[in-house]
Amino acid sequence: MTKRALITGITGQDGSYLAELLLDEGYEVIGMVRRSSTVTFERIAHLQDRIATVPGDLLDQ
Repeated sequence: MTKRALITGITGQDGSYLAELLLDEGYEVIGMVRRSSTVTFERIAHLQDRIATVPGDLLDQ
């Protein structure tokens, strides 16, 4: 069974490092990115073919 991880804030510094670590450990990585922000994917560009990204928001509204 494949281990999966959902990372909120994957385009940030910590999220991108965590994604790289988990991929190296054999995890399937899904990254959540905010729809409402201008997202830059430069921190995860080298991982783009190994991760899935989904739009989402954790606002409590």
